[in-house]
Amino acid sequence: MGAGRLAAFAALFAEESRAAMVLALLDGRAWTAGELARHARVAPSTATEHLGKLVAGGVLAEERQGRHRYVRLAGPGIAHLVEELAGLAGPDPQEAPRSLAAASAGRAMARGRTCYDHLAGRLGVAVTDALTARGLLRQDTGFALTERGLEWFAALGVPLPAQGRRPLTRACLDWTERRPHLAGRAGAALCAHALDAGWCVRIGSARAVKVTPAGERALRQELGIEADALR
Repeated sequence: MGAGRLAAFAALFAEESRAAMVLALLDGRAWTAGELARHARVAPSTATEHLGKLVAGGVLAEERQGRHRYVRLAGPGIAHLVEELAGLAGPDPQEAPRSLAAASAGRAMARGRTCYDHLAGRLGVAVTDALTARGLLRQDTGFALTERGLEWFAALGVPLPAQGRRPLTRACLDWTERRPHLAGRAGAALCAHALDAGWCVRIGSARAVKVTPAGERALRQELGIEADALR
């Protein structure tokens, strides 16, 4: 990739409304242009223009169902890039929540959320730290499951997808904790299991997740994570 193409790609994230739309799509769902327009607080025509640029630039993928047009992040690589950029940017010290509801939602997102298809926030980092402390995950030479880690996933009944272009494990810089959490195929499989088994439930319309009482028991039993670390 030449300098010009890199600059053009980076410019796709350099407009605040586009950045807001891309961050919203980290929930892994497909959104309509109207939903994203309302989220970014722009006119529908403006949202359509921005989305066209993001699709053309390879950041978003477009899907059509009848008369409806949906967009989603183009893949886990884009999601990883967006989360990494958000982590490097850090919180805006000048930005205060617009309302009590916004402040509450922000706290919920910091406690636990999905980052595209894996766990993030304090929950994601706590799980990652526990996997590491128990010798199931190595972080010294990059993220890698140990033999014990592979056995732990198997014993839990969490199948790991076959080898593909996406790595089995990958460190993803958490933008609220400023520390890495587990991503990759293993991170996605564990997140799916946590939701399917009722360890976590989604709350609100954002990416926030809440650990259930059953989840607190399971995480204590499986990884030694105390409930206080999840609140």
